[in-house]
Amino acid sequence: MVVFANCCPFLNIFHKPPPYSPSTHFYSRDSTSYPHSQLPCTSISMNLAKDFLKFVDASPSPFHAVESCIARLVKAGFTELKEGDAWTTSTVLANGKYFFSRNKSAIIAFCVGGKYSPTSGFSIIGAHTDSPCLKIKPRSKREKAGCIQVGVELYGGGLWHTWFDRDLSVAGRVLVATKNTQGVESFTHALAKIDKPLLRIPTLAIHLDRSANDGFNFNKEVQLTPILGIAQKILEKKDDTNDVGTLHHPMLLKEVATNLGVQAEAIRDFELCLYDTQPSSIGGANNEFIHSARLDNLMMSFCALTAIIESANTLDQDSKIRVVGLFDNEEVGSQTAHGANSNFMQTTLQRLSDMDIGGSSQVLAGARYERSMVNSLLISADMAHALHPNYFEKHEDNHRPLINSGVVIKQNANQRYATTAISTLVLREVAKLAGKEGSGGVALQEFVVRNDSPCGSTIGPMLSASLGVRTVDVGNPQWSMHSIRETCGVEDVQHAVNLFKSFFDHFAAVDARIPRL
Repeated sequence: MVVFANCCPFLNIFHKPPPYSPSTHFYSRDSTSYPHSQLPCTSISMNLAKDFLKFVDASPSPFHAVESCIARLVKAGFTELKEGDAWTTSTVLANGKYFFSRNKSAIIAFCVGGKYSPTSGFSIIGAHTDSPCLKIKPRSKREKAGCIQVGVELYGGGLWHTWFDRDLSVAGRVLVATKNTQGVESFTHALAKIDKPLLRIPTLAIHLDRSANDGFNFNKEVQLTPILGIAQKILEKKDDTNDVGTLHHPMLLKEVATNLGVQAEAIRDFELCLYDTQPSSIGGANNEFIHSARLDNLMMSFCALTAIIESANTLDQDSKIRVVGLFDNEEVGSQTAHGANSNFMQTTLQRLSDMDIGGSSQVLAGARYERSMVNSLLISADMAHALHPNYFEKHEDNHRPLINSGVVIKQNANQRYATTAISTLVLREVAKLAGKEGSGGVALQEFVVRNDSPCGSTIGPMLSASLGVRTVDVGNPQWSMHSIRETCGVEDVQHAVNLFKSFFDHFAAVDARIPRL
């Protein structure tokens, strides 16, 4: 059946949309409509979406994202552990909630089920904290045509033309030197976020390039360089700095130092990225869209974190350890100590498997981890591509995910996604149980790439291979992925949180009905 969207409001007089069912999808070869796009978002969904806006606006870099996660976890009663400390049965307990970070840009949070015993397994959700951006080069000082510029390096596969004509600023980690009363110098990690339009990458006027509308082509090394200010004005404000001042313009260092409340000469080094100072927002005629930077993949990070926090009320009945791992450097291959292709997750699960949490165990320590993995499942959560009305032909005919219509299961025959029939079955059963008392479950959609199109990938395949764990790749649908400003659905935030909560709540019971192959 084809259902046409009511483009004209007067048509509502004659046509009333069918009641929304969370499992309903309307697809056709030539047209697609949203089952409930004309219905106002629920207050619960809107409140959750607004909470996400606060999270993403406070997280312009992976370091800030992890800091935001830590603040929420601490508020929810989670205890911080140190990776370098010994974890004992007196520090990690049944019904306990814990977290620790690596490099301050990746974080793992976990909750031990009240009925957990070694080899019971893990319910895991993985996502990532990084997004494509421009990063300040180690030597960023530039001057040209009377302007002071800042040299930047491309991070990830961004839609770089979207960074032109935006109100940009800088954020990230700064290493600051301090001295004690004896004059001994030590170093601290500080987070900088300059909340003003500090930088700009202007486009060339159409009068000077009449072919601009035929295709916006630019040299990424030359024309993607942001401007800090007019050279003479900045030179008049020059301050004495340390050796870092020979690498970066003193005025840039001054801005960072002022933001941190330190002297510029105290700055020893930094990892700073550019970000758009425009706050995220709710938009659309019915307030159905979220417009924001870094939806890929802070949206899934937020939903996973929210789910593990909000599912704590069922923890005492769970036989699994619930885990959320948020990794850095996914956009550049994950091959770092704090990326998903490191030992970050594996060593965590091994340490927990080897502990006698909840009492002594008869299971030999050498076999616990391997047996635990057989009883575990990983949800790899990364945003998905929603059907675009202006590029309808880019999606495969029968796999056209819609915004605000549910979480997307991603599959690929060449294993660019780690989804299998078994892991899909588990997810579908979990989705049926989500919000069982009221909503009737969470809607799921499917996505496969066209045969004439390349396919991206996620942390799913690498974690599935390194851990030997069943994995399903999912994500919320969005437009403009890797743009400086992306779009997704308000309702889908609630969809993902409900699905992930149900996974933590019900995976043990569902998994008991799944064959081991």
